[in-house]
Amino acid sequence: MVSVDTPEKNKAFAEQEQADFPMLSDPEKHVAEAYGVLSPRGLANRWMFFIGPDGKIQHVETQGHTADAGEFLSKKLEELKVKKK
Repeated sequence: MVSVDTPEKNKAFAEQEQADFPMLSDPEKHVAEAYGVLSPRGLANRWMFFIGPDGKIQHVETQGHTADAGEFLSKKLEELKVKKK
């Protein structure tokens, strides 16, 4: 996950939500700009990028999936034939 928030805000968010996945803090917004997700308000759109083992983007999901993110991710990974470890 990439966020334009500071590391401190992301740490607090991760603790609050018990998130156990890596988060990249991008307060300078370089990554958000590079991926084209920076909104006019300066926030990052909640898009999902599925990147293959070869480093190429396999799919970009621009629809918000806040309520069903886990289910959506699981189905999309299966569709893209990503092997589970």
